[in-house]
Amino acid sequence: MTEPNLSEASSKKMAAGLCGILLGALGIHKFILGYQQEGIIMLAVSLLGGTFTCGAASGVIGIIGLVEGIIYLTKSDQEFFDTYMLNQKPWF
Repeated sequence: MTEPNLSEASSKKMAAGLCGILLGALGIHKFILGYQQEGIIMLAVSLLGGTFTCGAASGVIGIIGLVEGIIYLTKSDQEFFDTYMLNQKPWF
């Protein structure tokens, strides 16, 4: 596995931020950052939890994705790199 770098962080920040805002309930932004377990959790809660909660769980997960996308895009490249790529902070 290669060491992440700052230029890679910039492109991942943009992709993860936009996916978080537009497709947050599906957890795609988590997969972009390499957080497979968290992405699967978000996807499962959206698809399965939405069935059992009449869509409320999907709405909550969508809001979490939206907030995370905004957080990603408002961080500097260095701060994003340090927080999400080096320190591997999976939530917020």
